[in-house]
Amino acid sequence: MTNTHIQEKLDKKEILKLFKDGCKPAVEHKIGIEYERLPIFSVTSKAADYSSEFGVCNFLRNFAKEENWDYITDDYNIIGLKQGHNTITLEPGCQIELSLKPEFMIDEIKNKIEKLNKEMACVLDKFGISLLNYGVSPFSTHKSINLIPKKRYHIMAKYLWGILSDVMMRETAGIQCCIDFENEEDAMNKFRVANKLVPFMTAMFANSPIRGGVETGYKSFRALSWLNTDNDRCGFVGQIDDRFSFEEYIDYVFDSPMIFINRESGAIPLNGKLNFSEFIDNGFEDFSANIDDFKLHANLYFPEVRLRNFIEIRNHDCSGKGLQYSILAIYKGILYSHSAMNEIEELFKTFEYPDFSELRFNVPKSALNAKIGKYFVKDIAKEILYIAEKSLIGLDTGEEKYLDAIKEYTLNGITPADVIIRNWNGLWNKDVRKLIKYVSE
Repeated sequence: MTNTHIQEKLDKKEILKLFKDGCKPAVEHKIGIEYERLPIFSVTSKAADYSSEFGVCNFLRNFAKEENWDYITDDYNIIGLKQGHNTITLEPGCQIELSLKPEFMIDEIKNKIEKLNKEMACVLDKFGISLLNYGVSPFSTHKSINLIPKKRYHIMAKYLWGILSDVMMRETAGIQCCIDFENEEDAMNKFRVANKLVPFMTAMFANSPIRGGVETGYKSFRALSWLNTDNDRCGFVGQIDDRFSFEEYIDYVFDSPMIFINRESGAIPLNGKLNFSEFIDNGFEDFSANIDDFKLHANLYFPEVRLRNFIEIRNHDCSGKGLQYSILAIYKGILYSHSAMNEIEELFKTFEYPDFSELRFNVPKSALNAKIGKYFVKDIAKEILYIAEKSLIGLDTGEEKYLDAIKEYTLNGITPADVIIRNWNGLWNKDVRKLIKYVSE
């Protein structure tokens, strides 16, 4: 329906400004992390719920009181906490996510996470909750995991059409890395290289082979769930094109179906009836598009690499034992060095978009044993590590030490999932409690 109330269409220049405002000098470039973990009740091994006496809501309430954090609420329900630029928020199935203010050094991020872990541990222990460094719920499945009372998640759950979208929303936990850019050209170079790196990084950090108490046959069941969530808004943006621009990225976001908009009266479902371009041109019922609608819609777009006023690299299973910092170190070493990015481009020069696309579909099952063209991922992964390490050594910050955790796996041609599978079928004798103990450490 054409909206007769539109006085002035939302201008793409206003949207472009959102991205251009992220440009900053290289000396100001930092690195950020979003770090999700799975909460379980220690005694039962079941996923911790939101609303019970010892559930996650009351954990947040008690932690806020003890450590002086402020509530983040949705219709009076506590859905997270904030303190300065740091947040502790809940994903749809109660996954607990730390989103920390970006820092220049990985040391600073590690120190903040360790401090927060120590503070949270005191309250978590009282509630009998453990946080797992693992990519998918090891015991409970989505059928027994309720969505938290956040309206957005309930609308999303009804809309997302992939056969594993409920698994993605309720069962999975990942780690995202955030990177700055200097200008549009720098952003696009980093965006392109990051997209090419993602399938290899997903493989290297695969850490979700056991789900619902059984071995799934996949090394990253979490990555599989994203392949089966909603192909209109997941995957690569475009074809990893060399000529990509802010405007072309925005056009891809514009073309994806809209899920809902927010107004004072609450959330209004659109359920894919139109895309954002159509919303700008014609409105929806009595509503016209504004900049906040675009921000929401762009946030409901879930590509492997998401462009904002920074670059968000998304597809890594949650992992611990220092691996969470290895993720940051690899991206910092490569994406903050022109020579390292050139070396990665040279490494990948024989591969084209269909190769990367096919690899994305093969990695969840085979991880490092997948092939791209005639090459094994495990051999290319070693080269990626070598390039990142050489670059970090050149920075002279000592951050190459953060690669040690992943080198133990990749240089031996294995992933965290391979170690879990070996123990699952050996020492652990398929005992999910032993898996949980292992990924709690």
